[in-house]
Amino acid sequence: MDLPLSVLSQVTATLDHAGIRYVLVGSFASSIHGMYRSTADIDILADIKTEQIRPLFEALRNSFYVDEHAIREAVAHRRSFNAIHFDSVFKVDFFVPKFDDFAVAQLNRRELRRISPDRDEAVYVATAEDTILAKLQWYRAGNETSNTQWNDIVGVLATSKSNLDIEYLRAWAEKLELNDLLDKALAQVQEDSGI
Repeated sequence: MDLPLSVLSQVTATLDHAGIRYVLVGSFASSIHGMYRSTADIDILADIKTEQIRPLFEALRNSFYVDEHAIREAVAHRRSFNAIHFDSVFKVDFFVPKFDDFAVAQLNRRELRRISPDRDEAVYVATAEDTILAKLQWYRAGNETSNTQWNDIVGVLATSKSNLDIEYLRAWAEKLELNDLLDKALAQVQEDSGI
């Protein structure tokens, strides 16, 4: 886990230095809130502005394979691009948020968290609720077939259940049309815990 954490630390320090608002999402976020699992990449929601593209590219290009044109396209069309760390070949996926309320909520509600008990660095991480909702979106988009996504969802729910804002979860699940999946996941957690 140490190498991915070093890559994460380097990328988030670069984003902070460039003044780019970001939030760690995906499997890293669910590992922080739930149960650890290894992952092949780092997912970051990054609100990159046009004037920040060149400085970001310049800051990354010595340590990462990154394409400035790909960054420009991602920012213009609100899509994703990636950067691959030269030394480790570890991939960082940057998602430029679409202009939607949920993306704004994830950025606004982000939490500064230490990335490991034995490291001093802290990064902005999606809340447990937003991690669950985003994972539910990915699970639905993947035709509800990914056991990995589902296990992440259930893991975060089980680990964080006493601290979750259930009203927030249910309100957003309704807006995102994910109520059925949230209910199914909550029922599984309840069943697994024998309550």
